[in-house]
Amino acid sequence: MLTLFRILVADDHEVVRHGLRALLEAQPSWVVCGEASDGREAVATAVEMKPDLVVLDIGMPKLNGLEATRQILASVPTAKVLILSLYESEQMIQEVLTSGARGYLLKSDASRYLVKAAEALRNGKTFFTPRFGHLILDGTLRPHSATKASSPSVVSLTAREREVVYLLGAGKSTREVAAALDMAVKTAETHRAHIMHKLNLHSITDLVLYAVRNGIVTAPGPGRDSVGNGNGHCEPSTLATNVQESGIPPAEC
Repeated sequence: MLTLFRILVADDHEVVRHGLRALLEAQPSWVVCGEASDGREAVATAVEMKPDLVVLDIGMPKLNGLEATRQILASVPTAKVLILSLYESEQMIQEVLTSGARGYLLKSDASRYLVKAAEALRNGKTFFTPRFGHLILDGTLRPHSATKASSPSVVSLTAREREVVYLLGAGKSTREVAAALDMAVKTAETHRAHIMHKLNLHSITDLVLYAVRNGIVTAPGPGRDSVGNGNGHCEPSTLATNVQESGIPPAEC
C-alpha cells in the first residue's frame, strides 16, 4: 500500500493554485491535502493538516511567504517548504534559506521543475531554480550564516515585529496594524518605535523602502496594486527607484 505524499498549495491566485494542484496530483500517491490564498491561511491550514510539503508563494497577502515559512516550521517541523517566486534574486534566495525553506523555484520554471523540486524535498534534499543552483553548490549562499553587524537584517526582528513591518510596508496605518494583529493601538505604536530604533530608520518611508529591499513586501511587475492598497505589493515605478537610490542596507544573512 502506497504512502500518500501530502502537499499544501498556497498562492493568492486561484488559477495558479489549480495549475499547481494538477501538476502535483498527476503523480502516483501524491495528494494536495489543502489550499490557501494568503499567508495566515497557509499557516493555519498547515498546522491543521500537517502536510509533508508546503508549496508557498513568496508574495502572499496578509503574511508573506518568508514569515509564513517560519511560522509553519515552528509548528510543523517535519514539513518541507518550497518557495515559489516571480523574481530572480540572490538576496531573496538567501532570505529563503534563512527562513528554513528547502527550495526556491521561479514560477516561470514551475511547469518544468515543480515535480522534480517536490520529489527532491520529499527525499530530504534541496532544490533551487537551475540558474541559481551553482550558488548553493559553491557555497556562495548558505543557510543560517552569520549576519554582518554593520547591516541590520530582517532576521534581527522578532516574528511579531516582522508582521508589523510587513503591514506597515504594505501601506497599513498603525491603527490598521493594531486591528489586523488584534492588539491595542498603543502596543502597535510601541512595536513601530522599537522597529525604527532597532533598524536605525527615521520615517515610515524609510521603513517601506526597507521592507521592499529585504523582500518583506514585494515590488512587482506592472499591473499589481500599490502599497497604499495594503495588500503587500508595492508600486514599482517609484519604489524601485527609491530603493536603488536609498542607503538602506539589504538583509544579509
